[in-house]
Amino acid sequence: MNILERDPSDPQKQKKEGVNPLLKLVLELGPLLVFFFANARGQWLVQKFPALGELGGPIFVATGLFMAATALALIASWLLTRTLPMMPLVSGIVVLIFGALTLYLQDDIFIKMKPTIVNTLFGGVLLGGLFFGKSLLGYVFDSAFSLDAEGWRKLTFRWGLFFLFLALVNEVVWRNFSTDAWVTFKVWGIMPITLLFTFSQMPLIMRHSLEEKTKEENAGK
Repeated sequence: MNILERDPSDPQKQKKEGVNPLLKLVLELGPLLVFFFANARGQWLVQKFPALGELGGPIFVATGLFMAATALALIASWLLTRTLPMMPLVSGIVVLIFGALTLYLQDDIFIKMKPTIVNTLFGGVLLGGLFFGKSLLGYVFDSAFSLDAEGWRKLTFRWGLFFLFLALVNEVVWRNFSTDAWVTFKVWGIMPITLLFTFSQMPLIMRHSLEEKTKEENAGK
C-alpha cells in the first residue's frame, strides 16, 4: 500500500487518487480559516471553552486549533483517498513541530516562521529538482494539467521562485507588523497573491498543453 501520493507518471494515480476539487480546497484552506477565526475570536472561544485558556492568549489558542485542524485535514484526506498528498503533508509536519514549540515555549515566533520554512523548503525542492533534471511540480498539478516536458520545467522553475518570494514576504510581514496584521495577511493576503500568480501562468500552460496540441493536430487532419 502506498501511503504517499503516487508518482505523477504512475498510471494508477488518476484512477485511485481522485478527489473532488472543491473538497480538496476545503481540506487545504479549512485549517487556515480556523487559525484566522480563533485568533480573531480567541477570548470568546476561551469563554465558551475554558479549557482553551490553558493554551495562553488568542494567538496560542489559534495555534492549538490550527494544529488540530491540520491533523484532521490530513486524516480526512487519508480516509478519502488512502494516500497523503506530499505538499500538505510536509506543511502539516512543520505546523505540528513549530506549533508545539510555540505552545511549549509560549513564543509565537515559531508559528510565524512556519510559512518561511515551508515555502523555502518547497522552493528549494522544486529548484533543486530541476538541477537534477526532475520537474517535481507534477505532484501538485498533474491532475489538472497535461504538459510537455519543457512546459513542466518552465512551470516548476517559476513556482520555485514564487515559493521563495512568499517566504521573503512572510519574513517582511511578521517582523514589521503586529500579530493580528500577520494573521490577516497570512489568510487573506497570501491566497489572492497565489491565485493571481497561478492565473498569470495560464498562457504558458496553454502553449505547452498536450491536450491543446492534440486538438490542433486533429483539426489539421
